[in-house]
Amino acid sequence: MRQTQGLLRVVLFLSAFVAFSAQAENALPTKVSNNQDAQVLLKKIQSAAQRLNYSGTFVYQQSNQMRTSRITHILSGKNEIEKLEVLDGKPREYIRNNDDVACYVPEAKTVLIEKRVTRDVFPAILAANPTDLVDYYSVKMGETGRVAGHDCQAVILEPKDKLRYGYKLWADKATGLLLRAQTFDAKNEVVEQISFTQIEIGNIDHNRVKPSITNTNGWHIENSVMSQVNLSGWSVTPPPGFKKIQEVKRLISDTQNTGASATQHGVTTQREVSQIVFSDGLAAISVFIEPGSQSRTEGSMQQGAMNIVGRRQGDYWLTVVGEVPGPAIRQVSNSIEFKSK
Repeated sequence: MRQTQGLLRVVLFLSAFVAFSAQAENALPTKVSNNQDAQVLLKKIQSAAQRLNYSGTFVYQQSNQMRTSRITHILSGKNEIEKLEVLDGKPREYIRNNDDVACYVPEAKTVLIEKRVTRDVFPAILAANPTDLVDYYSVKMGETGRVAGHDCQAVILEPKDKLRYGYKLWADKATGLLLRAQTFDAKNEVVEQISFTQIEIGNIDHNRVKPSITNTNGWHIENSVMSQVNLSGWSVTPPPGFKKIQEVKRLISDTQNTGASATQHGVTTQREVSQIVFSDGLAAISVFIEPGSQSRTEGSMQQGAMNIVGRRQGDYWLTVVGEVPGPAIRQVSNSIEFKSK
């Protein structure tokens, strides 16, 4: 989003300076207006994803990987109901009713039941009041264009530090619904993008948010036992602007196959994992804490905009995951301390 401009020749600069000075008073209100218009559009984007009925197919691109999904969202009274279908690879279907999420896994004949932890699923990626973003992002209007056949207005968010990415968001002019989101690194290169290729807005049949699999007789229903927890014993310093939004713990089931009849006789064990979630309203960072009894290799990796660090700390294994640049994740990882009571 940042475009480097070459230096003007001294003569051109001097000749232009007088004209610039004479127009400075008029230019400033235009800049402020641009910023205010951009914040208004961000609020419209945030509201539209929650209050509108829509159904569409979108493509998520991360580095050289692409994934196609279909999302259908309706507002039924005060309830949000949403169906997300993964269309590439192994089939997955997620049905969300407010914060309750059911994931259908056909090949395992399993339904996973859990609570959602973060609220940043496309197109509802804005989780904070847009006015809170201006301390850490320069917000301005971008160009106009078309996405999935809809006239759109872009809004640009440039980071004010090197601990977060930049974004360009394309909103439908008529409704404000977010139709495309691009994530940029410090080199102004796109590291991740997600875009509707087809979208219907308005008059969506409520039957379209029902599960495609109607007969789950004999399926395994697995409830993710998740609860709020006080993790004040752990000290974590996130980047400026990131606020703690969740502290939860859950039991995760692991199936280890043993012997010749592994496919029929798996040994299922459970381990407790705690999670601390931070967000600046656009990006999220999670710190996962679990017993360090398993044999793991410390290290880091990047997947598109996502950076991950895993390391051992005393008797615990820590995994830090976030939609922020590598230095930010390493900073968070290095800040973690356990304060024994």
